[in-house]
Amino acid sequence: MAKTSTTTQGLRTAIERSGYYPALVGEAVEAAVGGEPVSSYLVHQETTFDSNEVRRHVTVLVLTGTRFIVSHTDEQPADGTSPSPYATTSTESVSLERISSVVLSRVVADPESYTPGALPREVVLTIGWGAVARIDMEPATCADPNCEADHGYTGTSTADDLSLRVSEAGDGPETVRQTLAFAQSLSEATVAARTRSSR
Repeated sequence: MAKTSTTTQGLRTAIERSGYYPALVGEAVEAAVGGEPVSSYLVHQETTFDSNEVRRHVTVLVLTGTRFIVSHTDEQPADGTSPSPYATTSTESVSLERISSVVLSRVVADPESYTPGALPREVVLTIGWGAVARIDMEPATCADPNCEADHGYTGTSTADDLSLRVSEAGDGPETVRQTLAFAQSLSEATVAARTRSSR
């Protein structure tokens, strides 16, 4: 029980430390988590440049015993709908059984001298659960160069639910470590959830 309390407090502290509307982000995440114990989390802030404006975005990933929760909060400039800047926040709760893939790509400098346990220079965490898919379509063809028949279309479908890039240079070594730890926890939790559901 102490571990749960520590992890939940650690999540609150990480959200506050990000400095990005912590009251708004914290309330959204806590409402999504509900009363479930938090087993692992990751808070990642990105800054993007759009024309003359700087925009911030924070992603909070939370793992509980039964769910994967993802929260996004974006900063928006004043526009036709609002005379002042505003923020939008969204949360999605995914049952662990629905997680179809957890992909972790590592970029390692000087691979010839790599030692086990050394921190990658960059990691990309991609998680798929079937909520969003990108379909790339193109006209289908056949091998006959003189054929003028309509062969319809062909395409590929790619799961595109969540992709998070973290680098040591941009985010710091601790964030890279936390991303690796979260990816491992999520992978282990999805295996355990599938084992439970197949019984």
